[in-house]
Amino acid sequence: MPDEVSAVNPDAVEPLAARVDHLFRTIKPRGGREYSFEEVAEAIRTRGGPTISATYIWQLRRGLRNNPTMKHVEALAGFFGVPPAYFFDDDTTHRIDAELALLTAVRDSSVRQIALRASGLSAKSLVAITEMVERVRELEGLPDLPEPDL
Repeated sequence: MPDEVSAVNPDAVEPLAARVDHLFRTIKPRGGREYSFEEVAEAIRTRGGPTISATYIWQLRRGLRNNPTMKHVEALAGFFGVPPAYFFDDDTTHRIDAELALLTAVRDSSVRQIALRASGLSAKSLVAITEMVERVRELEGLPDLPEPDL
């Protein structure tokens, strides 16, 4: 079993595997690397969770296993700080993924500085800045971002 996994193609695996993979790729400890399967299994055990092996977590992430017990779902959800419904309910998944995308962006010091500098500007100025950012994203070939829920 490898310690790290390349990104899972969400179209090629079960939704559960894609969601587990997304959490590993998105929620990281300080330093920016992904949690290892051993770290996740050990943290779950340390918190009094069910026995879960690093191999089993790897299998869930790769889509080799797709029917975990509710205890395992709750333990993984608790480790990553998401509700258990994240793994099965599309609306919950989309809402949490939007929140995770925002948190990931705010971790970037450059993005944080732009946001802080924009604080207090008029609505008209914020619209102009948003349009400029969208245009630059387009020029750099980056995908459109979903409209935030306000």
